[in-house]
Amino acid sequence: MAILSKKIAQADQKNCVACGTCTKVCPREAIKVHQGCYAVVDSFKCVGCGMCATVCPANCINLIDREGAGKHEKEVV
Repeated sequence: MAILSKKIAQADQKNCVACGTCTKVCPREAIKVHQGCYAVVDSFKCVGCGMCATVCPANCINLIDREGAGKHEKEVV
């Protein structure tokens, strides 16, 4: 059973500079830089800790509500 928060990271692909800083701090390796262009978050791996949003130099990663949080997962607030 995965432990997930009610939030999930989402990268604004238009403003992402593809620096990879977020990928280095993610404890679950939930973020990848797609073809050197922008960050993509794997919603199955992301635990919503927000570390990526904190270090993003372009401020293009936000935590949004996770759709269906708590239906099948153990939640952490």
